[in-house]
Amino acid sequence: MATNESESHPSASAETKSYSTRRDFLLQVGVVVNTIAGFMIGVPLVGYILSSLIKSTPPVWFSLGPVSKFQEGAMRMAVFENPYRREADGQTARLTCWVRRIQGDQFKVFAANCTHLGCPVRWFEESQLFLCPCHGGAFYADGEHAAGPPPRGLYVYEHKVENGELQIKAGVLPTLAGPFA
Repeated sequence: MATNESESHPSASAETKSYSTRRDFLLQVGVVVNTIAGFMIGVPLVGYILSSLIKSTPPVWFSLGPVSKFQEGAMRMAVFENPYRREADGQTARLTCWVRRIQGDQFKVFAANCTHLGCPVRWFEESQLFLCPCHGGAFYADGEHAAGPPPRGLYVYEHKVENGELQIKAGVLPTLAGPFA
């Protein structure tokens, strides 16, 4: 009593066909889900990158005060409002910088943040150094790196003297997000 093998066992080709169809379906679902995820990540990322190329913010010069406010040879902290502030910025829109009047109308204006992780630096007159309390960064009076983990010197603002006022350029302010431009 030999039975036909094809009668006692279901068709192997039907199983393979069903399995192949399920595999194809899952592959297509995976492609669709990954494509959607790629667009959700890629479109905003490309928009962010291209927006900085398309729209440029014109630089703004604003005053730190009259030249007479800064003593020759002395280092002084100046406080100013970020001209590009948003309503949500609150107190964080108040920025500080260190101003050193070399002589006459010659100045050096430094950002008050360490180039390592952005902690505020303080000027110590006795040692003639800017010191960062967070990780021991030190900078000379000219803003150059002296010691510690900071990778470079302090950011130096572009500045000018106009009508007896010391002005700095606020078009490019230092941030912790990237290199200083």
